[in-house]
Amino acid sequence: MAGATASPPGARRTAEGGEADDGSGLGGGAGGGRVRAAERGATSIADRVVAKIAARAAREALGTASGPAAGTADRAEQGGGLPPGAGPPRTTVVVHRDSARVHVSLELGYPCDLGARCAAVRRQVTRRVETLAGLAVQEVAVHVERLHSAQTSDKSVSGGRVR
Repeated sequence: MAGATASPPGARRTAEGGEADDGSGLGGGAGGGRVRAAERGATSIADRVVAKIAARAAREALGTASGPAAGTADRAEQGGGLPPGAGPPRTTVVVHRDSARVHVSLELGYPCDLGARCAAVRRQVTRRVETLAGLAVQEVAVHVERLHSAQTSDKSVSGGRVR
């Protein structure tokens, strides 16, 4: 047969021998048919990008005072913000398909409500990773590496001893 075209198995054919539009919108003609979602590909977000989002979110959570603190002295007493001499939060992230597990290591000022500070970090990290990366957060583990006391940090600079 001259002029006959091969069609994929299962395709409906018209009386003239052409393929009929089955309504799926997957036609392969010059009209620019659509490609199925499974064949288009996927967007993947690197673990290190999610780790940067999580680290920023942890800093945001620590940067807010946990009460009506007006000045920086009040914030230091309540444990708000990063204490002087503390390093920024460090994060590691494992992304698997559409979910992430986040581990945050940080330093906090002391005295403060450690449980409330860690809960605030968990909430903010979960919220920001879900919003910005579109990933479901399965776990946020917060590891407090060090506590910075306002009394000991002042004494260590002057060489005094804490009793």
